[in-house]
Amino acid sequence: MLKSIKVADYMTRRLVTITPGMSVNEAIRIFLENKISGAPVVDESGRLVGVFSESDCLKGALEASYHGTEIGPVKEYMSVDLQTVTGETSILDVAEIFLADHRRRLPVVDGGRLVGQISRRDLLRAMDDSEAAGG
Repeated sequence: MLKSIKVADYMTRRLVTITPGMSVNEAIRIFLENKISGAPVVDESGRLVGVFSESDCLKGALEASYHGTEIGPVKEYMSVDLQTVTGETSILDVAEIFLADHRRRLPVVDGGRLVGQISRRDLLRAMDDSEAAGG
């Protein structure tokens, strides 16, 4: 049953995003205000260009402190080697990725544009709904 459930059925569509030119300090404020640990980085056209996390913030702070400089923009510290899925990817395939790669969430893209995010919690909702439906 889970094989037939698609990411698009459970992904979060309303995301907090940040931009490559944003300051790390501004990104930190966004994380704290929204109680999130990371966010997709999108360009002006909505294309996914990276992911920025709490770890990336710490990396920036340590580098700046070590070199006695200001923390640079998000683009200097964001992860750009991205693993993504599409809305048509099955929930079961995403579960396999999460377990194999120790991921908590994945960006969902359509033609390179960010359209959502799927998380472990979303998978649990899908599993619960599937169980409730008898399957």
